[in-house]
Amino acid sequence: MDEVEVVVAHSERATLRVGDVFLKVDADQARIDVEVEAMALAPVPTPEVLWRKPPVLALAAVPGRALGRLGEPSTASPTAWAAAGAVIRTLHDAPRPARRGRAGRGLEELATDLDGECEWLVANGVLPAGLVTRNRQVAEAALRPWTAVFTHGDLQITHVFVDDDEVTGIIDWSEAGSGDALFDLAILTLGHEEHLGDVIAGYGTDVDLDVIRAWWSLRSLLAVRWLAGHGFDPFAPGCEVDVLRSRM
Repeated sequence: MDEVEVVVAHSERATLRVGDVFLKVDADQARIDVEVEAMALAPVPTPEVLWRKPPVLALAAVPGRALGRLGEPSTASPTAWAAAGAVIRTLHDAPRPARRGRAGRGLEELATDLDGECEWLVANGVLPAGLVTRNRQVAEAALRPWTAVFTHGDLQITHVFVDDDEVTGIIDWSEAGSGDALFDLAILTLGHEEHLGDVIAGYGTDVDLDVIRAWWSLRSLLAVRWLAGHGFDPFAPGCEVDVLRSRM
């Protein structure tokens, strides 16, 4: 009998793997609605939906392996990273959903949340004031007008699967919608700055690297409290706090 593997689990959602089937359990059915709709619209490889019975969504495993993991060196080739960039460009060029995704949050809302998190991180002694201030300055470059595209919204490297240097599937679409293209590129390369050039080469157009770096700082500042409160360690080597330190 196949064993049940807990892929990720916290108070909001859990993902289990049984053989070649992933079972996603989510307290918020709206997130599952978004995921199913986005996978149907996206012109890139996505998991097959096997069945859905709220609060559970069953998906077929995609072949290959994840592009990498945050905090660990990626064993994927530069060609595989470039292939990921090309697939992301295909997504961004597709007709965008009407719904605003995680990458499409308003600038005023983002700035308010960012200032609040920076204040909390310093007031509670979580991070040094100088580190927070410097990254808040870097993050400012992300708060600019942008043209909305079809974004994944949570394009971590663990969500992109490759085999023989080709992308075989992109998973976890619950944050998808219209948003900033550079947000996707930044999340993919967070903690793997050495592969940014490969991704951009595959993406096939010039991008503002200062904005990519700004999103690294912004996303990391916003994530530290949530990660620590949901059983993850943003202080682990190569993870969010190290990303913030790299901007000093």
